[in-house]
Amino acid sequence: MEATALPDSTPPVRWQPDRSPMQPPWPVPPFFTALGRGLLGRCPACGQTRAFCGWLRVCPECLVCGAPLGRVRADDAPPYFVVFATGHIVVPLLFWMETALHPPLWVHAAVWLPFSTALATALLRPIKGATLGLMLKLNMVKADASD
Repeated sequence: MEATALPDSTPPVRWQPDRSPMQPPWPVPPFFTALGRGLLGRCPACGQTRAFCGWLRVCPECLVCGAPLGRVRADDAPPYFVVFATGHIVVPLLFWMETALHPPLWVHAAVWLPFSTALATALLRPIKGATLGLMLKLNMVKADASD
């Protein structure tokens, strides 16, 4: 019995999926550009329109570039970042005031409660915009608008 040779002696090639990153249909700016545009309350993708329809409500979609801003779920991270930043600003100032001036407790309450509230309120929208820019840059967009 004679052995028959296969027509092609190369091993079969297994199918591999296409793992190249898919580019979204909206413009993808550099990292710090997206963060800066978000800090200013502009669309992180194009920077030409506003990202917010209210004080903290994100517009559903950019009117210029079509970026799905409303599908970026920047809900819980911005308050954590605001509390972190406010604490790192207020606590050292509070300790400095206590050691330098020794004011009574009511003065601390009269100074630091309104200051902390105003600082957190002032930081919330820019930090939410920066988080929106970061998440859009990293393509952390909810898959379907119905979810």
